[in-house]
Amino acid sequence: MRQKKDVPLRSDAQRNRERILEVALAELTRSADAPLSVIAKKAGVGQGTFYRNFPNREALVLEIYRHEMQQVADTAAQLLRTREPDQALREWMDRLAQFAMTKAGMADAIRQATGAPGTPAKPGHAPVTAAAELLLRASEEAGTIRPGLTGDDFLLAIAGLWQIDPHGDWQPRADRLLDLVMDGLRVGAPGPPRGGQA
Repeated sequence: MRQKKDVPLRSDAQRNRERILEVALAELTRSADAPLSVIAKKAGVGQGTFYRNFPNREALVLEIYRHEMQQVADTAAQLLRTREPDQALREWMDRLAQFAMTKAGMADAIRQATGAPGTPAKPGHAPVTAAAELLLRASEEAGTIRPGLTGDDFLLAIAGLWQIDPHGDWQPRADRLLDLVMDGLRVGAPGPPRGGQA
């Protein structure tokens, strides 16, 4: 039986898929060699359901990576709806740090999934760069950061996140690094647009 492409998943099928991704993230972070049968069992799905969603380990690992990256990227717009742009940017940095630690924990699984000839390439970081651009432009328009920075500039500035040991007490170190980056972004900020003051 052929599956139709681009047909939205039923709600129960979507829940199964999300549960598989959640369990697989935890299991593969602990061990890159976690058996797929264990992941399926802990996710509460049968082998058929598991393999319908993820035909092999590589597909599962790459989808976790893509899914987690998209989740982080999507939070940028959500944060801008409820916070001032510079606050949204700083909070988003924390979400990015959590993603970086998760990605570091899955590094072995990602290397295995993308290292063999003929395997798909690791997804690019375009969604995260676009989210950074969105937050930078909003903060620039609000006058709270220096003008002219790009998403690529930002990612280079926070590259130290990927050097932090995810198995240690990473949170305080990440906070210090991100506070330093945020302070640097604020240097040279013009302040809020003029208006309303006598």
